[in-house]
Amino acid sequence: MALGKFISFEGIDGAGKSTHVGAVAEQLRASGKTVITTREPGGTPLGEKLRELLLQETMHLETEALLMFASRREHIAQVIAPALARGDWVITDRFTDASFAYQGGGRNLSLDKLSVLEQWVHPHLQPDLTLLFDVPLEVARQRLDKHRTLDKFEKEKETFFAATRAAYLQRAAQFPARIRIIDSTQTIAAVNAQIAQLLATL
Repeated sequence: MALGKFISFEGIDGAGKSTHVGAVAEQLRASGKTVITTREPGGTPLGEKLRELLLQETMHLETEALLMFASRREHIAQVIAPALARGDWVITDRFTDASFAYQGGGRNLSLDKLSVLEQWVHPHLQPDLTLLFDVPLEVARQRLDKHRTLDKFEKEKETFFAATRAAYLQRAAQFPARIRIIDSTQTIAAVNAQIAQLLATL
């Protein structure tokens, strides 16, 4: 049986990536694929408990990074790896690029430490395609839903998001074959068309 494909959606809060997860999944299902949608942090019962801590509790930046990767290890073991082995397609809302962007860029944690964690937790696994939804900071801030309670990351200052966005773009420059930048200021239809073109290359 052929291995499935692994797709990750990335971007700063308010970039609009989550809007497209369901549409892409339905598009793939319509073409006959079995698709699993999931998210990070989270994706498993343990991961969802860790998500609550990570999004709400103040903690040391290294503790935050370690918990992110602990949740990720469980996610890979329980959800991602078994699905790919079955030949399913997996779409995850965030993966390790988010750690390099948020903990590395936003929190200024050593990238060498993050690289060690990446090699420990998933040395032989990377997404086949990463869609990086990119928008200017002012657009992202306007898009955040003002009628709900923001998590601790969404409450961060503009300097945090500027550093996070810069780290995402640096990561994209480092891995241009895998990470494809989506101009998320476009209409939903235009974004969907761009995504469809990229999916056709898998």
